[in-house]
Amino acid sequence: MNHAEDSVLNHQASRQLAKLAEAVHGCGYYPTEIKDFNNRGFRGWWHAYFAYRAAPLGQASEKMVTATFYNFAPRMVAKSIPSCWEIMSPATVRSTHLELIDQAMHRIFDHEQFEAPFKVAHSILRSIGDKLPVAGRPLFASWASEAWPEDSMLAVWHGVTLLREFRFDGHNIALIAGELDPTECHVMMSANGRGDPATIQKIRGWTAEEWQHAATRLRQRNLIDENGNQTDAGLLARKNIEHHTDRLASPIVTVLADEVEALLKLLSLFSDRLLSSGEVPGIWPPPNVAALSE
Repeated sequence: MNHAEDSVLNHQASRQLAKLAEAVHGCGYYPTEIKDFNNRGFRGWWHAYFAYRAAPLGQASEKMVTATFYNFAPRMVAKSIPSCWEIMSPATVRSTHLELIDQAMHRIFDHEQFEAPFKVAHSILRSIGDKLPVAGRPLFASWASEAWPEDSMLAVWHGVTLLREFRFDGHNIALIAGELDPTECHVMMSANGRGDPATIQKIRGWTAEEWQHAATRLRQRNLIDENGNQTDAGLLARKNIEHHTDRLASPIVTVLADEVEALLKLLSLFSDRLLSSGEVPGIWPPPNVAALSE
């Protein structure tokens, strides 16, 4: 196998892992148990979301979270950060989040058929946790600094979250290299058929005016047309960004080496259970989040 063929297979495996990891990572967002944050002083789903996703960063400021998460409007972040730290410290947010995820996962994966697969997946993921580079990846680095849970289900959730945030940080690097700012990347996503403008604006905090300004900039670069559809140049730009993201995520596959296929099969088992049960949405934008008022 030549280098080009090896790179293609690496990138394909990277995308497969990302898709499957996203479903398991979703156990930290969507199950009913996670809503218990609302009973502990938080003002709705988003208020809790910014707290538990940013908690490994410590008592992060609004600017720090806006920079690290990249695609949210500053005003949306400011509704939750730093007020969430007045309700719970980052450490308490972390322990509460793990407690609720633990409840959710043991309810969802309550059949004994999942016990052994989770132990094997835990072993594979634990073996790569300290081998991925942290440079330029603040969110991944913060999560990688957290202690691994002892419970196999929770440990698998933590492990796939590391993979997910490693790729997420890399994707933000690729967006910046592709000269797409936080609003423009969503206009491009909508132009590519993923989500309508009104929904994306709602769940990312951008105004219609900001969206239109971003669309104007993209039209000037010939990335979208007058109707807001993706041009050939826009399609190429998006493919380049995705390929760049794949390249930056390739250390995951390299470190996994011969265990890639085994992990893919295990995560596929968990993902199938989550998607078939409706516990995680499996599409973006997630309908249950888009329907939220707060």
